[in-house]
Amino acid sequence: MEVQKNIGYVTLLLTIIAGYCDTVTFVAADSIFSAHVTGNFIVFAYQIIKGSDVHAWIKLLTFPIFIFAVITGGRIALRSTNRYTILFWEGTILFLSGFVVYVLNYLNIFSEWTMYTIAMTTVFAMGLQNAFGKLYSKETHGPTTMMTGNVTQASLDLGSLIKNGIKDVESLLSFKKQLVTIIGFLIGCFLGAVAGKFFGLGTLVLPGLAMIICYLYHRKN
Repeated sequence: MEVQKNIGYVTLLLTIIAGYCDTVTFVAADSIFSAHVTGNFIVFAYQIIKGSDVHAWIKLLTFPIFIFAVITGGRIALRSTNRYTILFWEGTILFLSGFVVYVLNYLNIFSEWTMYTIAMTTVFAMGLQNAFGKLYSKETHGPTTMMTGNVTQASLDLGSLIKNGIKDVESLLSFKKQLVTIIGFLIGCFLGAVAGKFFGLGTLVLPGLAMIICYLYHRKN
């Protein structure tokens, strides 16, 4: 039961962080998705057709950066006996990214290109989280950065529950797990929208700190 609870807590934390980071960069960094990187293709195409942004091409950089991050996550996993080491590095990157923003703002030298750089480091961090999800799929209830698959599974479970009722224990349990991921991501998106609008990219220190704490809690496992 304790293991099941830990999985639930980790899933909730990771989905909140992913939703938070995805929305913070979208709101405060020129509509860049840091978790749903394929969404940047849509934004890129829209901005090109609209002709509203000379820096639209930067959206395409998220894809190779994401790929490199996932590869890096795989290398970290091979060299570490603690599966949560990937999350430690993710948290460190997010915390340092937010810290740098606060320092540069204090020195009054925060620029547009700094904004893009911080957005890309956040993309890298989310790539590490995606790698963690693929390498250690049993550590969470499902993907924590992309909700389409979770919504699909929840819909299938709901259909089974409508047909068979709550006596379908397997579908009921699966449905509850998917709700954790979906609700967690939604909470993260809302928090990220507020943080991005009113406080900016510096608030990345918060998910970074939360991730580091998660690692420290699980470092002996």
